[in-house]
Amino acid sequence: MQGEGPLTAANGFPSQAEVLIETRRAADLLGATPMDRPEDVEANPATGRVYAMLTNNSRRAAERADPANPRGPNPHGHVIEMVPPGAPERPDHAAPVMRWNLFLRGGRPEAEAGAEYHRAANGEGNWLSCPDNCSFDSKGRIWIATDGAGSAAGVADGLFAAETDGADRALPRLFYRAPVGAEVCGPVIEAGERSILLAVQHPGEISGASFDRPATRWPDFEEGLPPRSAVVAITREDGGPIG
Repeated sequence: MQGEGPLTAANGFPSQAEVLIETRRAADLLGATPMDRPEDVEANPATGRVYAMLTNNSRRAAERADPANPRGPNPHGHVIEMVPPGAPERPDHAAPVMRWNLFLRGGRPEAEAGAEYHRAANGEGNWLSCPDNCSFDSKGRIWIATDGAGSAAGVADGLFAAETDGADRALPRLFYRAPVGAEVCGPVIEAGERSILLAVQHPGEISGASFDRPATRWPDFEEGLPPRSAVVAITREDGGPIG
């Protein structure tokens, strides 16, 4: 809060508004742990646990690694899981202290053989890089959309699902692969879980691509039309619930 500790007018915080606007600088003054590009923070309604998507940080030096950011540099990102007191029945998300752990690491698991929180299901592509957004279904599964896997790992971005408990905890499985050069935003799981909405941004955005020679013509795939961002709705052919 403004006026407490170093958050004073003398340090550039004359009101609480400045604290909210200049949150990163306020956090530095308070000694908060610098994290690796947090992009989304969401609570799992089934368990009350909170998940932070840390997309990547190629500028973190090896000597600056810490328990919450265990790799330096960190080109593939990771996911932090926070457990508020009272979870799962009555989670207190306003509590000043929570337990936490690493949920998963991004990147090819074989590149860090034996590394904890770094797994992949059988099959090529069932691992993720650069977690960016997330959502949850009624069973408590986490759905993770990625942004930056193309440059970080040489694969297209996508949407992955993973259990948050049990033997398959933090074991991502590929659900949707984006067109080349695109990131995936969202996802939104609609009521009844019969469709998933995804925003596919800037398809074809790769080096060397141009209007005349695009890397893809998604989603129209018609000569003369450039690639376009779009929102897609994914459903099952039989109309049943997804997952």
